[in-house]
Amino acid sequence: MTSAPPQADRAPATSAPGRAVRGLAVGAVAAGVLAVWLWGREITRRGGDLHLREGYVVVGPVDVVLSARVLLPLALAAAVVLWGPELARRLRWPALLAAGTAGAAGWAVALAVNGGWDALAAPMATEHEYVADVGRVGDLGTFLSTYVDSVPVGSADPWVTHVSGHPPGALLAFVLLDRIGLGGPGWAAALCIAGGALAVPAVLVAVRTVADEAAARTVAPFAVLLPGAVWIATSADALFAGVTAWGVALLALAAARAPSRAGNVRALAGGLLLGGSLYLSFGLAAAGLLALTAVLVQWSRLGWSGVLRVLAVGGVGVALVVAVVTVGGYWWFDGLEVVAQRVRDGAAYADREEQSSWFLVGDLAAGALAAGPAVVAGLAGIRGRTALLPLAALAGILVSDLSGFVLGETERIWLPFVVWLLPATASLPARSHRFWLTLSALLAVAVEVTVRTPW
Repeated sequence: MTSAPPQADRAPATSAPGRAVRGLAVGAVAAGVLAVWLWGREITRRGGDLHLREGYVVVGPVDVVLSARVLLPLALAAAVVLWGPELARRLRWPALLAAGTAGAAGWAVALAVNGGWDALAAPMATEHEYVADVGRVGDLGTFLSTYVDSVPVGSADPWVTHVSGHPPGALLAFVLLDRIGLGGPGWAAALCIAGGALAVPAVLVAVRTVADEAAARTVAPFAVLLPGAVWIATSADALFAGVTAWGVALLALAAARAPSRAGNVRALAGGLLLGGSLYLSFGLAAAGLLALTAVLVQWSRLGWSGVLRVLAVGGVGVALVVAVVTVGGYWWFDGLEVVAQRVRDGAAYADREEQSSWFLVGDLAAGALAAGPAVVAGLAGIRGRTALLPLAALAGILVSDLSGFVLGETERIWLPFVVWLLPATASLPARSHRFWLTLSALLAVAVEVTVRTPW
């Protein structure tokens, strides 16, 4: 167990001003989301098209589906609310990580099956998803060297929507899954859910390393009941979140163990994962802010030479991945340029560009729903080392938002960053944990029941 944190990193005692600030923050964000929703309705009323499948914040029309299956997420949420905080304090650390992973997977699955038992695999079976193009991939060398040929709008044999908007690593993950005998939408869905669930222990490990174990134990039940779990089952962005999260966590561990051989091994492994993440989604380049933060926090112990050594070893891991893929025939910057042009050439881009001011805040509103009220309340009072990772995540989100190329769907696209907002919940007073857990769970259930999201 790590040593006790400095007093500044401890959650402040409950106070009227503290409650007021948290309440105002959550109320302001809720009002902002409502305003964005009303603005979106007004745009469409006037004949505009946001291309969000009738959604005005998250993608999907309002269509209430309420069945007896909703009792499953309600029962699981009640169990986490009642016993989660105490179990998080008492379980041995390895058991807590395992419980957090299982709980997060169970929560995502429980939410998804409200729409039917086939709702887990159905999203991965659509014509827009990666599985649809798995059969097209033959020789991997040819696949990499010719990948960009099928990206542009109007190409002779275009990739499906999600494949064409990402680097080749995303499709390659599902191709490799198929080639080991686990093909089809069901196994693809399982891979995505596993990726999203495994992001939880990665975040907890990083919080324990950057701040302290008490903070990580506080975050655990909030990580399980993350409202963004609605889009973990089933979205490939959940897989991206898991890969990126472990890359950051391993670099945090490397910095904490440096200088040592074990630290170097962790730094190299973290670099390999972060290098791989670059080929899952172009937007994950901004996750470098998280990796830098996880290492720089150890500056006072390591000094600049130690920090640079960890970053250099991690950089070797990134460079190895980039070298292998580049030799295989795919240059990341060419891919980015082609995808950016595809977005500009798309039929929906002109309409969305006209509404760019709406998307600037609409993207943030969708991200706020994925994060949930507990994260918002936590951010209102966060301080000390616990604040570093959420602030880095917010910076990555803002970079993505201001880029102008993310026009909606951020409830899923930003999952790799949203999970790093969870450490903010460590600032919440202990006596309020059940209240904020309840609000987060109810938000997730409400979105699942009322909005027909395609993921």
